[in-house]
Amino acid sequence: MLEPSHNDELPVIPGKRYFTIGEVSELCAVKPHVLRYWEQEFPQLNPVKRRGNRRYYQRQDVLMIRQIRALLYDQGFTIGGARQRLSGDEAKDDSTQYKQLIKQMITELEDVLLVLKK
Repeated sequence: MLEPSHNDELPVIPGKRYFTIGEVSELCAVKPHVLRYWEQEFPQLNPVKRRGNRRYYQRQDVLMIRQIRALLYDQGFTIGGARQRLSGDEAKDDSTQYKQLIKQMITELEDVLLVLKK
């Protein structure tokens, strides 16, 4: 398991529309069975299900999973506390998701800059 200080070292989210549960597992450093459990516990997580009940997560789902992971693993919230935090008024003020999105955009822009310099 990653230590709290390694949360910033999660991989960059690729510019895809849909992600499989295996891809999300790697992007968020959480095992697939934990993701399936979190779907039951957090109503905000609702991946698209296709043929054979295969789950396909979108970018906002991945960001939400990273936010849930940060609340549970880094900040020490319980499942109930994290659920309350995400569904309550504090979720509107919480900038964790926006910070992750900004970091992601900065990384992508830096990659574009490297390509342009070649």
